[in-house]
Amino acid sequence: MRGDQLRGHLDALVLAVLAAGPAHGYSVIVRLRERSRGGFDLPEGTIYPALHRLEAAGLLSARFDEVQGRRRKVYALTTAGQRELAEQRSQWHRFSSLVTTVIGAPA
Repeated sequence: MRGDQLRGHLDALVLAVLAAGPAHGYSVIVRLRERSRGGFDLPEGTIYPALHRLEAAGLLSARFDEVQGRRRKVYALTTAGQRELAEQRSQWHRFSSLVTTVIGAPA
């Protein structure tokens, strides 16, 4: 998928995969890839800034865990993040329905 098609939807995608439970950055990348059947194979340089932005906005919380001697920052949805995800889902359903109506309709 082209990067310009993803613009405006990345935050909702990240929030959605974290709704399944806390994860460190690389796990977010893997979850996105798996849930999209390889359609979203995003680089770290795309995901980590989004995680930091969502944390700064109060939509994610973060803590450090140690796994096999390595410190990893683990992200989780906050209550505000859960509300934002619900709103993003609602907006997406309205938008995608309208696009399907226009694009999917025969001329």
